[in-house]
Amino acid sequence: MQNRLTLLLIIALTAFGLSAKRLVVEPSYAWKPLPPLGLHEETGIDTLLLNYYRLSIPSAVSTAYATTGNLGAEGYNLIFFERQPMGNFFFEDALRPWLPARNTTFYNTRIPMTLLSYNTGGGKENAQDRLKTTFSGNINKRAQVGVMADYLYSKGIYDAQATKDLTWGVFGSYMGDRYEFQGSYSHYNLLNKENGGITDDLYITDPAEVQGGSSKIDAKAIPVNLSDAHSKIVGGQLYLNHRYKVGYYREDVVNDTTTVKTYVPVSSFIWTMRYDFAKHMFRDSGTSPEDFWADNYMSGTFTDDRTNYSALTNTFGISLLEGFNKYAKAGLAAYVTHQMRSYKLTPDSLTGWAELPEGIKPNPYPDMKTKADENLLWIGAQLTKQQGRILNYQATAEIGMVGPAAGELKIKGNIDTHIPMFGDTVSVTGYGHFTNTSAPWLMNNYVSNHFIWHNDFGKIRSFRAGGILDIPFSRTRLNIGVENVQNYIYFNENCLPTQHSGSVQVFSANLKQNFRLGILNWDNSITYQTSTEEAVIPLPKIAVYSNLYLLFKVAGVLDVQFGLDCDYYTRYKSVNYQPATMSFYNQREVECGNYPFMNLYANMKLSKTRFYVMMTHINQGLTGNNYFSMPHYPLNPRRFQMGLSIDFSN
Repeated sequence: MQNRLTLLLIIALTAFGLSAKRLVVEPSYAWKPLPPLGLHEETGIDTLLLNYYRLSIPSAVSTAYATTGNLGAEGYNLIFFERQPMGNFFFEDALRPWLPARNTTFYNTRIPMTLLSYNTGGGKENAQDRLKTTFSGNINKRAQVGVMADYLYSKGIYDAQATKDLTWGVFGSYMGDRYEFQGSYSHYNLLNKENGGITDDLYITDPAEVQGGSSKIDAKAIPVNLSDAHSKIVGGQLYLNHRYKVGYYREDVVNDTTTVKTYVPVSSFIWTMRYDFAKHMFRDSGTSPEDFWADNYMSGTFTDDRTNYSALTNTFGISLLEGFNKYAKAGLAAYVTHQMRSYKLTPDSLTGWAELPEGIKPNPYPDMKTKADENLLWIGAQLTKQQGRILNYQATAEIGMVGPAAGELKIKGNIDTHIPMFGDTVSVTGYGHFTNTSAPWLMNNYVSNHFIWHNDFGKIRSFRAGGILDIPFSRTRLNIGVENVQNYIYFNENCLPTQHSGSVQVFSANLKQNFRLGILNWDNSITYQTSTEEAVIPLPKIAVYSNLYLLFKVAGVLDVQFGLDCDYYTRYKSVNYQPATMSFYNQREVECGNYPFMNLYANMKLSKTRFYVMMTHINQGLTGNNYFSMPHYPLNPRRFQMGLSIDFSN
């Protein structure tokens, strides 16, 4: 702990020294490229004071989050409308919050910018450390380059639960009159110990019963199912977006004697190339309980599963740009996308044996291929309006033509309007999508030591519609939506993928309502959601995040946010976690939820430096002991944490 405090102090002193030399420059801004053609979506730069502390706890991902416990480990978002569709390489879905963002953030900072943060907590046996940095600098007013790195190492509160995640990337952009470029490369290496959960929930709910009358809990001493197993995901993405704009120069009169030439683009030609690759590994030395794995297909003593995936995607488009004259009220684009995918599974070396070793089951699909290549082709069109003062919209339609994509249809869009009211602007947004997409190849074909499946799933159809009302002057945001999904794919109680032949409707309503009275603030997010088929899509009906805090200044220079926050969701038949496939499966026996997870914190900002101290799970033992977000996976007990973040110029 002393070494970590020293590191925090050194970083802070460095920041204060550099901040003293800060120059007054033009404001910085950031954006993300939107698929498929790389349109810009404005985003923020992470330098805000409020709620910085939440980045160091797993529940920061969502107000309702099923987690294996450790920061950087697997988790599952229980808010249905916040979930992403199942990926082609489904192993990554459980670690999505810790992977590099698929849409890289680009910056225009005029002078070099460095964002640096260090978060730490726990003691020697359960230390948690995370170091993040982002650097961006402009070569000139049009060109920019940057790097990012994120290293997270946490030993975990419970035994055999450590995580070691390293992600890094480089990015650059050029915004010229005629030519634009956005490019990035990101890489990730995520290593997670898998403990399979604790062997007896009584160690948490009633420790005296299993510890001979002692109610004191030594989290590291609680027996777990797996002691020498781990999952590893290694992968990366190369993204290159080129846009060549055709147009004309227009002369604008600045004053009576000065004119300025401005390039007005009329149309553009776009080429986007993306290469994704990933590898999943699961290893287990065979020290697990005999009844933990239902099946063994290759070995009863050692597991070494490996699955490889890659995809090369090229998109070519042409667009008429919005705003090149007074009649061009919207942008219109057409494009074609080609993708080549490749899969490689663990081969079953025992297939064909006349006599299998004891405890080994025969492969139920001995002729199933362990390698596959796919060629897919889509054509699409996009209509956008991004420059309107009152009304903006975006709509994209895409049709699959070749390979497994044949017959696919994706239509999605949104429309938003801004209404002046009481000196502020009220916004109303409507959104929706209709998709008819093929099942991922790995949902139909998979071979490993403990799980083998071969399916012929049909296309998944989904229709969603909803609206958002945002009222700034009352600090109110209401989001209401409904989705109907047919042929939904999920993991059943046997941890195998299955497809529901009927339809499931999900209704969701989220209200964010914040209150302020002087320095007293109370921020709230309440989600109500319901599923017509709880056995297919189980959901907690109500999820709440509430944050009560004081916000004030000390000596006119130190901003302080001091408060208590709480995550809570109602009981439901919880999903559970299968470490061999990094998947979350439905079960109908154990309920989780109905437990508040509370954190007491002091969050501060001085000049360009943010820092916090926090006691997580402050209510442990005061509101019961049934703090499980999934069966056999308890949340972390009470722990002290602290962190520091700096925004400085070089």
